[in-house]
Amino acid sequence: MISNTLSTDGVTTERQAVAKLTINREKGSVRKGVLVRHLIRAHLGPFLFALSTITGLLFINAIAQRVDSLVGKGLPWQVVVEFLFLSLPHTIALSLPMAVLVAVLYAFSDMAASNEITAMSAGGVSPARMILPVFGLGAIAALAMLFFNNSVLPESNHALKNLLLDIGRKSPTLELREQVVNELRTGVGVNRYFLTADRIDHDTNELENITIFDANDPMRQRTTYAEAGEMAFNDARTDLYLTLYNGAVHEVQNDRVGGFQRLYFDKQVVPLREVGNELERRLGGGDRSDREMGFKMLFDNADERQAQLDTILRESRSQGEQALRVALNLEAEADSAVASESAQIRDMLGGSLRGRYIQRDPMTRQIVAGARARSARGAALQQSVNRFRVEIHKKLAIAIACLVFVLIGPPLALRFPSSGVGFVVVASGVIFFIYYVGLLGGEALADRRVASPAITMWLGNVIFFSLGVALLRRMGHTSGTSRTSIGDAITGFFGRSLARTGKEGP
Repeated sequence: MISNTLSTDGVTTERQAVAKLTINREKGSVRKGVLVRHLIRAHLGPFLFALSTITGLLFINAIAQRVDSLVGKGLPWQVVVEFLFLSLPHTIALSLPMAVLVAVLYAFSDMAASNEITAMSAGGVSPARMILPVFGLGAIAALAMLFFNNSVLPESNHALKNLLLDIGRKSPTLELREQVVNELRTGVGVNRYFLTADRIDHDTNELENITIFDANDPMRQRTTYAEAGEMAFNDARTDLYLTLYNGAVHEVQNDRVGGFQRLYFDKQVVPLREVGNELERRLGGGDRSDREMGFKMLFDNADERQAQLDTILRESRSQGEQALRVALNLEAEADSAVASESAQIRDMLGGSLRGRYIQRDPMTRQIVAGARARSARGAALQQSVNRFRVEIHKKLAIAIACLVFVLIGPPLALRFPSSGVGFVVVASGVIFFIYYVGLLGGEALADRRVASPAITMWLGNVIFFSLGVALLRRMGHTSGTSRTSIGDAITGFFGRSLARTGKEGP
């Protein structure tokens, strides 16, 4: 029932909403097109704003975690732009379901605060009919997420991994800075050198007052000092040669007491192998992790590992049965692969197979060692199968979360219609935290074979879906209550609690 204490502005807003979204009483049907267009407009703006804001925050965090791999590499701007572009899909995969929830919470909270929900209810539009178009939008978002998780995200993750590997092999030799400790990696990052110079001329590649520290051999730490030097690449631009003039080499020998050696030189060439400054890009290829695979590739790899695991289990069972036959002095099966081994064991023990001799028998120890190896291989295969299945369920669960958030958003917003943006931020933040913490925890449990991936990955969706259905059933009642904000709800709760305490007191 509409309150009689509505302000003039509230009545005007109400009448405008009724005129826009109410019933055509002559035809006895709701103008569905107007309702759908209004709901789409109400959700589109908040969705785009939330998507851009959340994606930006997650994107900045992702860049901050990987900025160390880019600094000092002398990368061209095209590579930096490619790195930024490939880092976006991973953040969008997390931010899009969040944006759906924020948009639903804000849109319904705003419509309730402006009395549009009350006006539509007075015009005969039930809350369930208001949610149906929004649920359709959530279904579109879920389908888009499925396509994104299957096609876009795996390829971008794979390309980003290859790019980071290529950048990691690039050494910043021509980007050396003066009066700073510069790290040089050689042999594809195996060996490390540290170089300082008071002056570096990048035009002539000349250096002054040079210090090179080599600690790759812990037994012989070598430090080279030189007054001047030059640096140049070979023709393939893979090896760097430092030509040093008028210097000395100090070598500390830790393998003997007092071990120290000093050598003076007029000219010395220090080769740094495989320290090329050119960024060499690999063309595709490379192994893919589970996060770099689409659904088909994940299913194929899971089935392949499962088939290998089943084969190992059958072999282990067969080996165990044959070992038991040997221990009991029974004939091995004729078609068994262990029949010849059984005969060898009998020959070695002279036909007297007693339990106390089995442990000393080399063939038995070989069988036990083989069983242990198969067990370790089986455990590794099972872990791989679980990892692939976890990724499958995770991709599906995150996509379906768009539908779950559409169900839980409207009843929450209508229960606290006057709480404003603060409620949207707090409610969405709490739901995000619970959902994604549960998702990460479930992934860890499933990877360790503590629980099934089908349970751990879908548990959050099931909980919030059940909560959303329960709130939807009460939405028609809560929309008409006098509770207008979270503060009012908390005040009312404690007020009722104090009242009951006073009645029950002495």
